[in-house]
Amino acid sequence: MLTSRIPGFYKLPIEERIKIIKEFANLSEEDVKILRSCLDVSLADKMIENVISTFELPLGVAVNFLINGKDYIVPMAIEEPSVVAAASNMAKVARENGGIEASASEPVMIGQIHLSDLENLEEAKKAIESKAKEIVEKANEIEPSLLKYGGGAKGIEVRITEHEDGEKFLVVHLLVDCRDAMGANVVNTMVEGIAPLLERICKGKVYLKIISNLAVYRTAKAKVVIKPETIGGEEVVDGIVKASKMAEADPFRACTHNKGIMNGITAVALATGNDTRAIEAGCHAFACKDGKYRPLAIWRKDKNNNLVGKIEVPLAVATVGGAIRSHPKARLCLKILGVKDSRELAMVMASVGLVQNLAAVKAIVTEGINRGHMELHARNIAMSLGIAVEKIDDVVDAVVSEARKKGKRINTEFVKEIAEKMGVLNG
Repeated sequence: MLTSRIPGFYKLPIEERIKIIKEFANLSEEDVKILRSCLDVSLADKMIENVISTFELPLGVAVNFLINGKDYIVPMAIEEPSVVAAASNMAKVARENGGIEASASEPVMIGQIHLSDLENLEEAKKAIESKAKEIVEKANEIEPSLLKYGGGAKGIEVRITEHEDGEKFLVVHLLVDCRDAMGANVVNTMVEGIAPLLERICKGKVYLKIISNLAVYRTAKAKVVIKPETIGGEEVVDGIVKASKMAEADPFRACTHNKGIMNGITAVALATGNDTRAIEAGCHAFACKDGKYRPLAIWRKDKNNNLVGKIEVPLAVATVGGAIRSHPKARLCLKILGVKDSRELAMVMASVGLVQNLAAVKAIVTEGINRGHMELHARNIAMSLGIAVEKIDDVVDAVVSEARKKGKRINTEFVKEIAEKMGVLNG
């Protein structure tokens, strides 16, 4: 039986890693060819404007993930060292404790219409609410494509907002089930189409009509329960819980706490062709939905002294449309991931964010964040010095060993000094 638990995966040559992924995800030879390739500039020229080249990031895979009893190998596109390794390591810990539980809501997005120049906002609000059925039907007439998949416009919300200078606005939310699409195009088409109807109903003027990236109705949750002995003992558990509370109390810490979560979520979003800016904006807005910026993941102890982690994040992610349709490597990453729809993708991303956060917080309260970065930091410096690829591993081993032995800080000068002693520094 195929499993995402692959001991020593990081030690294997690239071709051996590709061979394992090919078998796990049932990739074709054409798929493998795409993995080895870079985005063709002529294809890139069709995706965005004014193309002059492409910009590649390392594409790795996090292994060991067991979510709702299913094995996943998770593609992640990111430039930051340690992120993929940390996700894999903590996924292994979660696996030893039964894996991760995850869930996702229905994929409902909000389309906003902002109206102004109204004589009586309360009367306008009531007038629109009384025509809710007509408004929803009109939206589905304008964009009927989602209806055959069980999606489409489902309802409206109406509220009044006020600027600090006293000016008030009427805001109509059109709630749209986008199924496996992110939904920006279809939602924008709907709200633009129903705007004249709203103006007629309440005799006001529409100023804005566009999707909201604060997807409060399209969220994913993940939960993990960790026995103390599998993560370093009760002292480590206590430290993680205390660090969580510190993030809950302090927005400066909460911001960095959430950055670690987004390391995982954004890397998966990027690999699968999803809109990272919309996801990040939504997650950070969600973090302060109650008026104070808070951590997206919370850690506590249960009655058995197990560490319990929970996360809830808004994830407007897609498995169809957009860059996914046009970018062959994004499509291939989804194939490797093996998700059947957007909700499953959201569950995986929330799970990655949760274990990514666990890895970061554990490192901070134990050895410190820098120690885990030592090897990869040394590797990046060695590469920048132009050391031959076949010699880099030897240099990194020597640098890390000397740094730990002498309590030295790894920087360019230190790596250069070791490389010169080994006689491997070019030039």
